Amino acid sequence: MSTTKPTAPPVAERQTRAGRSTQRLNEIGLIGAIVVLFVILAATAPGFLSVTNQLAMLRDAATIGVVAWAMTLVIVAGEIDISIGPAVAFSSVLLAKAAGEWHVPFALAVLLCLAVGLLLGAGAGFLRARWGIPSFVATLGLWSGLRGLAQYITDGLPVPMESNGFLDLLAGSILGIPTPAIIMAILFGVFLFVANRTAYGRSVFAVGGNAEAARLAGINVFRIRVLLFATTGLLAALSGLLLAARLGSGNGGASVGLEFDVIAAVVIGGTSLAGGKGSLLGTLLGVAFITIIGNGLVLLGVNAFFQDVVRGVIIVGAVLINVLLSRRNGVRTT
Repeated sequence: MSTTKPTAPPVAERQTRAGRSTQRLNEIGLIGAIVVLFVILAATAPGFLSVTNQLAMLRDAATIGVVAWAMTLVIVAGEIDISIGPAVAFSSVLLAKAAGEWHVPFALAVLLCLAVGLLLGAGAGFLRARWGIPSFVATLGLWSGLRGLAQYITDGLPVPMESNGFLDLLAGSILGIPTPAIIMAILFGVFLFVANRTAYGRSVFAVGGNAEAARLAGINVFRIRVLLFATTGLLAALSGLLLAARLGSGNGGASVGLEFDVIAAVVIGGTSLAGGKGSLLGTLLGVAFITIIGNGLVLLGVNAFFQDVVRGVIIVGAVLINVLLSRRNGVRTT
């Protein structure tokens, strides 16, 4: 009677299992870090646990989170978008100019901002998909152009906006919860479903794992890349609307460095910059981590310039831990 030895799982399957294990470890570690931060700041930072401060943190988290969901899929696909900050600022300026000086009906001004954001993002995606221009370079050009254009058309000054019911709603709360936080939560649910339950989401992971293999398998890599950047452009424009509502003006100098907070939240959440690995839940925890650190440093009265140093060290440390966990499990990180 012959017997057969059980065969080892294929390499790809073992790597997938290792990647999932690393992601779970990273998420558990982030939850632990967030709990520790909460305990420390509750004991040392005046007013940290106040309802007012907790609601303010939700509003700050939305500034990062609304775009971070789209950025997660961009990085999973092996790409990067560094144009977020200027895109948000430009959208706030465009809304203020259109609804004010250009006398565009407010509803059309809102649609114009969203459409322009989508088209600008799609343009960067087209450069990447059609001509092979690295996404860092394509979005770097967008970063510079949008920041300069926003400052040019405003002469570097805020553009005030007349208050209306829609802006009041965006800047206000629903049942005591800041409206931006509710929008962030709804979008999280949408992107979680798209990433885990749709063919498009699976295609994004496939493109990030191996774009050429994905193309040979019948996936339209061109369309995936354009859609990814169009989505980040659209959500950056939405963030611009939320910013304009919050400030009561369009400001071309706002959201400086936002793109780095967004990318940091995604990477801290366990998404690999090499592509092919990541999760929306990890990004959610990364957003919470970044937000709590920023809020705590302000409440503790840390010098504004030194805050960047502290945050940078913490972010690099968190990413280093993720990389070491990945290497221990044999998962590709670079």
